[in-house]
Amino acid sequence: MGWVEGRNISVELHYAESLDDLPRAAAALVGSKPDVIVTTATPTAAAVKRATATIPVVMAVAADPVGGGVVASLARPGGNVTGLTLAGPDIAAKRLQFLKEAVPAASHVAFVPNAGVRGLGITQWITESQAAAKVLGLRLTVVDIGSEPGAWDRLLWAAARDGVNAMSVMESSVIYTNRKTIAELTLKHRLPGIFAWREAPEVGGLMSYGANVTAMFRRAAAFVDKILRGAKPADLPVEAPRDFELVINRRTAKALGLAIPPSLLLRATQVIE
Repeated sequence: MGWVEGRNISVELHYAESLDDLPRAAAALVGSKPDVIVTTATPTAAAVKRATATIPVVMAVAADPVGGGVVASLARPGGNVTGLTLAGPDIAAKRLQFLKEAVPAASHVAFVPNAGVRGLGITQWITESQAAAKVLGLRLTVVDIGSEPGAWDRLLWAAARDGVNAMSVMESSVIYTNRKTIAELTLKHRLPGIFAWREAPEVGGLMSYGANVTAMFRRAAAFVDKILRGAKPADLPVEAPRDFELVINRRTAKALGLAIPPSLLLRATQVIE
């Protein structure tokens, strides 16, 4: 798009150590007075919005930015924030359908919400999941594993003890960062799971269905380009994902004693052998 780092654009990376550290990181970011801020995850976008009402913000990835209070609506975001949102709560039903196909014996599914996050439209995700579970003849239990990976082993052990025999994991920056840990624990506790992003089955999770995040980051560049050329975030509708991926790890399926139906394998974007 004509922007070359070191020639006509400068890019700075800022990090938060944890969710609790977001206000400090957002303040430091705003203090550097950039022309545009790019964020990942809804809590990050919300923290930056609280820190500035004037600097344009582009969400490269955000789950339910309307429910999270980041934008007024997807069509008319208003304010200084726009960008891309992950699929809405209706994708929860699709994940349960794929999970039931892959694990026909599944009867009691743990729905794992956005780890450690509250007030971001979680209720709607749970409602959609419960409705889909009822249609599929599944019992659904919400299992909030929190944001501390050290507690996950105990919590998943307790869930398995209570009869949970499969998992559906919502988009979560905490789980994404610790995806290998959670994938290993699902195998340890014999809990086949479907995740939001392909990176989970790539490190041992059973399967994933969700937006192609790499493509979303590429698309976010178009928003940055428009804003640097004079567009206002309030005038740029928030976009939904264009590409979705179903990824299945067949090695993990075999380790769990599962035979993935050929009909499901044929629909997969990628099968990890």
